[in-house]
Amino acid sequence: MAVLRNWKIHVFALIIVIISELIGTKRIPLGPGVLLFLPMLYAMIIGGIISWPRLKAVKLDEMNTASTILSLTALMLVTKLGVIIGPSMAKLAQSGLALSLQELGHFLGTVIFGLPIALALGLGREAIGATFSIDREPNIAIIAEKYGLNSPEGRGVMSVYICGTLFGAVWLGLLAGYLAALKVFHPYALAMGAGVGSGSMMAAASGAIKAVFPEHANDILMYAGASNLLTTIIGIYFSLFVSLPITEYLYKVLKPILGRNADKAAGEGVSK
Repeated sequence: MAVLRNWKIHVFALIIVIISELIGTKRIPLGPGVLLFLPMLYAMIIGGIISWPRLKAVKLDEMNTASTILSLTALMLVTKLGVIIGPSMAKLAQSGLALSLQELGHFLGTVIFGLPIALALGLGREAIGATFSIDREPNIAIIAEKYGLNSPEGRGVMSVYICGTLFGAVWLGLLAGYLAALKVFHPYALAMGAGVGSGSMMAAASGAIKAVFPEHANDILMYAGASNLLTTIIGIYFSLFVSLPITEYLYKVLKPILGRNADKAAGEGVSK
């Protein structure tokens, strides 16, 4: 009930929604594609400005209350997706292999590409926590149980989690809108790729895809929701038994090679 009685948060939220919706979706041509700026982007920017500590418009305890409300609204989003997915189970079954393989894509993107870059930038064991997954809540639990959040791996997973919270939805919304506007990929394939295991990121990406393919709106939500659910459930076991051990192994192999180059570059920078 304390959440409902905090009128300031609800007033700010209403004002942000009204302003964002009045601005609407903006399309900016960029090469062969289009960048889509959705109302969610404006809402995040305005919310970030309002919550800036120096303005003292929103206190820390009110921000914590807003986080509780966010969890409730995410539950409503998942419920809506479940209602859409249920009547379309037959169509989902036809795409079972594609939905299963998308987890492999997440693994390739984070470990195979992310780990070498992290090591080259000079990260130590923080790179393990930062790159073994996209680092959402279940992945944090895995690292916390295995290494502890005060460990280098814990610092890595929390750093990426915070970055994903701040910039993930914005980045995926822009990227998905641009890729959809290219009309190279099927909207269902893009929708499956939108389900990365984060509700906010999935909502931003699927919203951008829907803006380009409005005639497939319900199917896009269905595939994105199913992909997101599959990533959340299967991704826990995949991260625990596949990607984390492989990340550990690749770290031991690549650290002497890439880590040495990063340390050498850092030493030269200090000597100068």
